[in-house]
Amino acid sequence: MFNPKFIITNKLLENIKRITSMVSGLNNRRFPDPVLVELRKNAEATSTHASTSIEGNPLHLTDVKQILKNKPEYIRDSEREVLNYNNILKKINEKIEKGSVKITVNLILSIHREITNKLLSDSKSGHLRAEPVFVNNPILRKTIYWPPDHQDVDGLINDLINFVGTNKEKIDPLIIAGIFHKQLVIIHPFTDGNGRTTRLLTKILMAAMGLNIFNLFSFENYYNQNVSRYFAMVGIKGNYYEVYKNIDFTEWLEYFTDGIIDELLRVEKILPKININPQTRLLPYHQKLLKFIQDIGFITDNDYSRLTNRAKATRRLDFNKLISLKLIERIGKGKQTHYKLKEK
Repeated sequence: MFNPKFIITNKLLENIKRITSMVSGLNNRRFPDPVLVELRKNAEATSTHASTSIEGNPLHLTDVKQILKNKPEYIRDSEREVLNYNNILKKINEKIEKGSVKITVNLILSIHREITNKLLSDSKSGHLRAEPVFVNNPILRKTIYWPPDHQDVDGLINDLINFVGTNKEKIDPLIIAGIFHKQLVIIHPFTDGNGRTTRLLTKILMAAMGLNIFNLFSFENYYNQNVSRYFAMVGIKGNYYEVYKNIDFTEWLEYFTDGIIDELLRVEKILPKININPQTRLLPYHQKLLKFIQDIGFITDNDYSRLTNRAKATRRLDFNKLISLKLIERIGKGKQTHYKLKEK
């Protein structure tokens, strides 16, 4: 049975509170559809670049964006790695939007299969490793970690999945997601593609636990800023069987939540830049209208006329703009006409 050791330090508790507040603030904001599309596109490109760059892919973010836009027919392995990651990331985001996605062994294998498509042999792509692997330090040129024997991998993964399932109502979802992330890296279930698979699964796990703005930002981006530190924090050293009982997840959880805060702050900073398009910009009277609906539940034209001094014709234009941006919807006809927030 997997029973991870960790302490809820003051720093970790403060990080969780801050993330909860920031996520709540983002979830309560209404973004026009074009803004959401731009946010998702930027997040997908940033995640794709960051997660593949962590593993040594040499392509820059501008290169990645061009590849994702043009989807060249004849590609090198570095380009295939980017396209593979982005393809599965898009599928995951679509599934998350339709509902929660349950972490299973089959899901883990299917994600790995798509990530390593045409990069690993068919016998290794989408299959748990059937041989020993070692983690080397390229600078020191020596092995620093001996993962569990391949015969134990399936059992260890099932233990980890069971831990998630039995504790989702008992432990904060951020802690569960962080523990899952580090433990799957420790298990090292594949010959290659472990990091990319783990980061995608962590994203699914956070979304499934209600942290549902993760398709709008790239938590992998923080790790890519200092890859050496990420590897030092997420990994362990020595022989798994000699050290696993003493693994403490506390420091990693502090780092993990630091990264989420850092990326949420980055997203908050770029939001005004994305929202400067005249067709999507929400002016103070638009915001006042939306706030009224959030507080009361609906708004009529008479309500809006009392909120602003805008003429009837311009009020109609305001309602139509928010309808076109899929922020509100019109209900009823004639004197019964009123407007409500459109379901997300």
